[in-house]
Amino acid sequence: MNLKLVSKGAQPQDFPVSDATFAREFNEALVHQVITAYLAAGRAGTKAQKTRAEVSGGGAKPWRQKGTGRARVGSIRSPIWVGGGRAFAAKPRSFAQKVNRKMYRGALRAMLSELARQERLLVVNGIELEAPKTKLLVQKLAELGVGENVLVLIEAYDEKLALASRNLPYVDVLPVSALNPVSLARHDKVLATVGAVRLLEERLA
Repeated sequence: MNLKLVSKGAQPQDFPVSDATFAREFNEALVHQVITAYLAAGRAGTKAQKTRAEVSGGGAKPWRQKGTGRARVGSIRSPIWVGGGRAFAAKPRSFAQKVNRKMYRGALRAMLSELARQERLLVVNGIELEAPKTKLLVQKLAELGVGENVLVLIEAYDEKLALASRNLPYVDVLPVSALNPVSLARHDKVLATVGAVRLLEERLA
């Protein structure tokens, strides 16, 4: 399997990579399950409401059962009364879904392979900025011809790249250790350094 190695002012060259990581079949059901689980894990699940048993007040019966001409009522904290408790009150819960390591890695391999087949996964020798300036990063991406909606994968955290990309709404810079399926699905193209590709081969083989 070959990826496109891009550089400033030169034609893309073939960059050989492992078939075990970048030439897998696309498993749509698995990718959907893993992305859904990843998004669900980010939900706080901390909302809480009170039932009629938890709302203050309502200890005494508002009026007698018969003879008033009004409907019978046992508590002013009934769910149908203003200020009453909720009939089906929301409680804190976890939205986490179980996804084992094999499934998670399999989904990443499938997504990377599909990006490679669509020529949306590109490789670059390295991305270095002289200063943490957004203008410099925009210029660098324009020289490589990757567009404005791109995920940049690097070997390890780079402060200059992180600061330069903060003001770009459609550009994310992630180290390989922070790669996730949502980021892969969210961007039009993925630009990975040579070192990042080798790390992916090592971790996803």
